[in-house]
Amino acid sequence: MNQFKKVAFYTLGCKLNFSETSTISRLFEDAGFAKVGFEEHPDVYVINTCSVTENADKKCKQLVKRAKKINPESFVVIVGCYAQLKPTEIAQITGVNMVLGANEKFSILDHLAKIDQLSTETIVSFDNIKETKEFVPSYSFGDRTRSFLKVQDGCDYFCTFCTIPLARGKSRNATIDETVLEAKKIAETKIREVVLTGVNIGDFGQGGNEDFYQLIQGLDEVDGIDRFRISSIEPNLLSNDIIDFCLSKSQRFVPHFHIPLQSGSDRILKLMRRKYERALYAERVNQIKSLRSDACIGVDVIVGFPGETDEDFMETIDFLKDLDISYLHVFTYSERANTGAPKLGEAVPMDVRRERSKQLHLLSDRKKRQFYHENIDSLRTVLFEQEEDEGIMYGFTENYVKVKYTYQQDLVNTFQSIKLLEMDRDGIMKCELISTIIE
Repeated sequence: MNQFKKVAFYTLGCKLNFSETSTISRLFEDAGFAKVGFEEHPDVYVINTCSVTENADKKCKQLVKRAKKINPESFVVIVGCYAQLKPTEIAQITGVNMVLGANEKFSILDHLAKIDQLSTETIVSFDNIKETKEFVPSYSFGDRTRSFLKVQDGCDYFCTFCTIPLARGKSRNATIDETVLEAKKIAETKIREVVLTGVNIGDFGQGGNEDFYQLIQGLDEVDGIDRFRISSIEPNLLSNDIIDFCLSKSQRFVPHFHIPLQSGSDRILKLMRRKYERALYAERVNQIKSLRSDACIGVDVIVGFPGETDEDFMETIDFLKDLDISYLHVFTYSERANTGAPKLGEAVPMDVRRERSKQLHLLSDRKKRQFYHENIDSLRTVLFEQEEDEGIMYGFTENYVKVKYTYQQDLVNTFQSIKLLEMDRDGIMKCELISTIIE
């Protein structure tokens, strides 16, 4: 490994992947590597992959080709969900030197130390995902404004459209004390906001002596972190206790929930093997809004699931129209190997999937504009970010309204009290600064 001095990373997919890439990056830096940009002729490329959509697989192949074009002598390592699911397939990609599965990615330096410089064969190392039982704490670091803290990994649900349990294994986590310790490490940096991430974070504790409700109570006591945000939580695991704590009792958790729905049709939800019906979902939304009418609620929806009829889709549309939600993340269903969904119904034509996706994106735009409109003239606290665009800086309020303001370096990574004014054509709120920096 002595011939390797510089390493570059590229992350595909979810925030959990970003937190794990940061952890792997710190391993390299502690070993004396210089972390450089993708284009800066690194000796080693580490590509952390996703396999939620077919596009993620194609993107991986494009990145390998690009890496080898930049430095033909570079050593390319593929990790992540795609690497666990299809290691042999990845090994056939021209330019790939090493493929590491879920168990092996955090021992990447050990694998690099063992390589034979004379060997031209692709090294593949992965275990059966059923053997993956270790939880490796991770958090992202690099964006000085926020960090993604991994509090849970894996999933026991086996929804019929999803490959994640096959890629990440069973649900697992560290203890609350250990997780709080990771948060305290973040608190020692200049990061102001922490986003809790995982595969199924509401399943923290898996029915043992600790649970997610106790976890957020513990994290709420961590000094040095101003905001906690929950990335996504299943509706059946989002208890009234969690909602009440975040909205009424917490010092640091913000009024923002992202709750996967996937379909507004109970028939489709059953085929998806989801653990709730839409009545429970509506109950959760209503509970949130009864406590904080200004709370932001995001929703995941899948269109074109096998067997989804026009009637099923209209049930979803009508259900979402009536819900007091703030925005949608719309996913067009794509067939994935080793999932049960393709056997459950007739495939929905791709043009129909695209049309349904378009309709839901339009609905999302209307929901977001309505939510932003309701926030006009309200007083909020914004955390401004480093991002600058032609003299404009951006940030998010506690209830996840994106705002813009004239760029000022001394406002970066600070909390400011603002008044929301109006939304521009790009769907971003203009604001008026009404107080000095909040330290």
